Amino acid sequence: MNVEHSFLSDTVAAARPSVLSRWMKKRRWFIIFVIAPTMLAALYFGLFASDIYVSESRFVIKSPDQKRAQLSSLANLIQTTGLSGGQEQANEVLDFVRSRDALKALEKTPGFRARYASHDVDFLSRFPQPLHDNTFEDLYKYYGKQVEAQLDTETGASVIRVKGYTAQDAYEVNRRLLELSEDLVNRLNDRVRTRAISEAQRQVDLATDRARTARIALARYRNSEELIDPAKQAVGVLEISNGLIAQRAALQAQLDQMRRVTPENPSIPALQNRVNAISGQIGAQDNRVVGSPSGIASKLGGYENLLVEQEFATQNLNVANAALVQARADAQRQQYYLERVVEPNLPDMPLLPRRLLDIIIVAAVATCLYFIGWMLVVGILEHAPEE
Repeated sequence: MNVEHSFLSDTVAAARPSVLSRWMKKRRWFIIFVIAPTMLAALYFGLFASDIYVSESRFVIKSPDQKRAQLSSLANLIQTTGLSGGQEQANEVLDFVRSRDALKALEKTPGFRARYASHDVDFLSRFPQPLHDNTFEDLYKYYGKQVEAQLDTETGASVIRVKGYTAQDAYEVNRRLLELSEDLVNRLNDRVRTRAISEAQRQVDLATDRARTARIALARYRNSEELIDPAKQAVGVLEISNGLIAQRAALQAQLDQMRRVTPENPSIPALQNRVNAISGQIGAQDNRVVGSPSGIASKLGGYENLLVEQEFATQNLNVANAALVQARADAQRQQYYLERVVEPNLPDMPLLPRRLLDIIIVAAVATCLYFIGWMLVVGILEHAPEE
């Protein structure tokens, strides 16, 4: 009896490895494609995967608003001003955060590559990752995985999230990106202000040169022609001439009367000389205005042309100065400001990886792929021609 029991025990013990081996051989593909990846994921996420800290900041881009849309009759009476969001500018800032230029700035400070290439980070997470080189392009691809910049459409705020393998690294990179974003907004403001004002300033400079040239030309004309204001001077000369004419008329009347009453009066020759002298003065005064190439009338046309040019240049200068003032006001209204809504936080605990959830995801994905492959193989075998 004991011999029989011992024989049976030896038979069962010998059969067990063969049953286990047959079970494993029968399910070898399930073990290879499902159990093995799940165990590797459990080993990696349970023992090797580095903790990942996430720092988040939020900001909005605002600008002085001219006027709000009038939606009611009451709004037509009450005009309000405020700050309106600059969504276009926010998109430009977010594009910059995701750009190579931002990465180059982070390479200088705070040393992005050195922080993420530390040997304290697990071999699958640190830079350079497996199958990647230590190049800037690979670093840029790695940067895109660690930094997320997007616009929250519900609140209108721009969000920057930075992953780091220490809380301080995530905070420092996020803080630096926010500073770079503020610098970009300031540069955009300077560019808008310069572009808006430079053309207006150029027009002012041109108008100033034109007005200065007109004044110099008018001054030279006055000096060369020895005239201050030909129109006024001509009026003065004509007034003198009219006065002499009136004086001559009075003397001529006196002379005529004397000749009728006392033809032999010895004062007649002297009076006649005075009349002749005054007539000569009248002719000379008339010649100063008209009748000669050097007369005031011949110089009046050139003077008026220069005077009109000076007045037009002065008006043009005034208009250019007004346009410059308006351009500066418009540039001021177009200024944008980055307002921090949420400062970069210093994480006090890692948010990633979600170790248990990641293991479950790996197991689920592996299982799905296994059954998809199994169904493909079964379908192929069912439709294979029988030999």
